[in-house]
Amino acid sequence: MEHIKTYIDENKDRFLEELFELIRIPSVSSLAEHKEDMKRAAEAWKKILLSAGADKAEVMPSAGNPVVYGEKMTDPSKPTVLVYAHYDVMPVDPLDLWKTQPFEPVVKDGKIWARGADDDKGQSFMHAKAFELMVKTNTLPCNVKFMIEGEEEIGSPSLSDFCEQHKKMLQADIILVSDTGMIAPDIPSITTGLRGLAYMQVKVTGPNRDLHSGLFGGAVANPINILTKMIASLTDENNHITIPGFYDDVLEVPQKEREMMAKAPFDVEEYKKAIDIRDVHGEKGYSTNERTGIRPSLDVNGIWGGYTGEGAKTVIASTAHAKISMRLVPDQDHHKIAQLFDKHFKAIAPKSVRVEVEELHGGYAYVSPTDMIAYQAADKAYTATFGKRPVPVRSGGSIPIISAFEKILGIKSILMGFGLEADAIHSPNENFPLFNFYKGIETIPYFYKYFTEMMAEK
Repeated sequence: MEHIKTYIDENKDRFLEELFELIRIPSVSSLAEHKEDMKRAAEAWKKILLSAGADKAEVMPSAGNPVVYGEKMTDPSKPTVLVYAHYDVMPVDPLDLWKTQPFEPVVKDGKIWARGADDDKGQSFMHAKAFELMVKTNTLPCNVKFMIEGEEEIGSPSLSDFCEQHKKMLQADIILVSDTGMIAPDIPSITTGLRGLAYMQVKVTGPNRDLHSGLFGGAVANPINILTKMIASLTDENNHITIPGFYDDVLEVPQKEREMMAKAPFDVEEYKKAIDIRDVHGEKGYSTNERTGIRPSLDVNGIWGGYTGEGAKTVIASTAHAKISMRLVPDQDHHKIAQLFDKHFKAIAPKSVRVEVEELHGGYAYVSPTDMIAYQAADKAYTATFGKRPVPVRSGGSIPIISAFEKILGIKSILMGFGLEADAIHSPNENFPLFNFYKGIETIPYFYKYFTEMMAEK
């Protein structure tokens, strides 16, 4: 399939220019001021799909941000691949830590630097260009559908209903996703599991106004002090989560599978060096890869209250707030975990404060079987372009809608990610190596080829 490399080489500069146009749209789904940008990004994707060769593409309404749907149906008797991606991105804060402008992409040191460069504009754009390549070279072997949403970074709150409403339109044999990563540039991998998520926001209220810390300090409960103590108590000295009932439904991974996971290439010293830490940290009795792949976790994602400006202001704040996420594993139910958290967090609060708990969003964990045809086709595709077989891995991340796809549409997903741990997704200075970007475009057509062939042999 030499035509693949030839097409990429002849069009690689154009691919980048088109991707940069998409990245320049600040489609931050969590901030209301970017509502119009979400619409602009959706319209941009419609044009991208039509230009690439889709028979039709449209921006469809949902309860939230619009969903872009496109398709090219070559033959009803052939398999159908449904590509899922998202056009929304995370906020860029803290802006002062960026070395470049987050929505003005630049290429430096062999990487694209920008918000969305990897997650998920860069990775989703690979699919548009791989699709274009197959259409323009008359090598598209099956039917293709695209569903690109604008709310993944806030938990896809509208997409389940969208899928319920459009089941027939979304019928397919497999859902293809590139929103995960690889172990290393020279070690391809297929994500076989994603953790679920329960995301909470809490508020602790003390006095009815900010108080003078000299006149009231020591006599009135400080909500910030109380909140930090409450958060600290959510894990014990072994980093085991203390919420009663939290582990009741955790699917324990057999020792044999843990031994297989241990064979995956992992250098703990390189891991520490890459993120500049002196030592790893986590639940006692588990390796770093196990802690992120097969065990649940709890983290504070943000905490605020009181005076944080320049200089001093001696006050006891009236309120303190925090955002807390819990990554879940099979068979934990995010609704149940949210309820357990709510009950426990209120129970551990002293009478001197009032506590409010809000569930922001969540999703179930997902496992992608290694014995399905799509996995075998992906295995062959990576092997063809990287010259070595990919390693199956369980990711610590979450894509909440993936488990919903299976429940609503009855379709499994294959997770062919090309990002790297060093890409700083969700952080300042997000980036995506050019090698991975072009390698994704090269590998995806092989998946289509092998998947179509293997489905025909079934």
